[in-house]
Amino acid sequence: MKSKVLRTGATRSNRPEAVQFLADPRHYPHHPRSVKIVETHFAWIFLAGERVYKLKKPLRQASMDYRTLALRRRACQAELHLNARLAPAVYRRIVALRRTRTGGLTLRADAGRVVDWLVQMRRLPAARLLDHAIGARRVSDRDLDQVMTRLGAFFRRARRVPLSDRAYRRQLGGEIRACARELRAPDLALNRARVREVTALQLEWLACHGPALRGRGRALRDGHGDLRPEHVFLGAAGYPACVIDCLEFDPQLRRLDPAEEMAFLALECARLGAARLGRDLLERYVEGLQDRIPPAVWAFYMSRRALVRAQIAAWHLRDPEFSGQLHRWRMRAQSYLDDALRLILRANALTTYADRDCKERQRGDTMRLRPASARAEGRPAPR
Repeated sequence: MKSKVLRTGATRSNRPEAVQFLADPRHYPHHPRSVKIVETHFAWIFLAGERVYKLKKPLRQASMDYRTLALRRRACQAELHLNARLAPAVYRRIVALRRTRTGGLTLRADAGRVVDWLVQMRRLPAARLLDHAIGARRVSDRDLDQVMTRLGAFFRRARRVPLSDRAYRRQLGGEIRACARELRAPDLALNRARVREVTALQLEWLACHGPALRGRGRALRDGHGDLRPEHVFLGAAGYPACVIDCLEFDPQLRRLDPAEEMAFLALECARLGAARLGRDLLERYVEGLQDRIPPAVWAFYMSRRALVRAQIAAWHLRDPEFSGQLHRWRMRAQSYLDDALRLILRANALTTYADRDCKERQRGDTMRLRPASARAEGRPAPR
């Protein structure tokens, strides 16, 4: 999974050659006035006028492997194909970065051997990305309707990859345990007691309240995988609402319940101070897809995504490019762990309340079936 939008931790002097080349506006065929560079954990992004170019780092992380030219090309092709599902007008083509006979780099298609691959995209107005719009308090009901129309259509037609209820719960448990192992690593210097508490409570919820997830395994889709506000475009004149930057490198990480994807979006909206907006999106999801989700399941899914985000934040602690930002990323990981704890406690409370309410209703039904004289005397109803 990917972390967006991060300022570069590298200075101009120690940037890779390709990054230095792509930082220069003179090297682009459309001659932008300037180039702004954004660095993520797995890529360099170049905002060059009305176009955007993305260069993947030659890294390996868990199931993601970009170490060879062939693997990076394959990943670029997958990114182009998969993002066409939710942002067909944004993702344009794959562009080769080439080495000329004289040793220089070029974006010309007719010169030199290929040394790397770039994804070329249409640049969207940043002010209409959901995270920016939340900050400016400029999100309307119409904006949310347009986004959910796009997402609803996507969830309906996305390829189904179902699991049985038992297999789904087993998969969730395995993923929670894997996160726990990574986050308890001594070199990360995170609060290991908090990691144990959060993951133990999540596993306990699965064990005790797993039936609340009945049928959710059948809902699994090949989804977006990274549904955050910075990836949601609200639309503008000539630019329809869309969702960008899906997780392309691992189909297993995209194999998600649409409700979990929406829970993730709601979590991130809340972290930006827009919890009400996140709840509005969840309500639109329920109404649009007629998918009734118990409140405890929303809370569990949000807690689970917060744990995954803590893991991703912790990855930056091992990246030399972010060596000057260790405090920032450690605090970010801890913040997500705090959210994960708060939300799993809420899930447990909601499920306990629901169970108690159900039992009280069952007792009430039983009492109503007993004759009045039997109820008055405390005798059982006749069979």
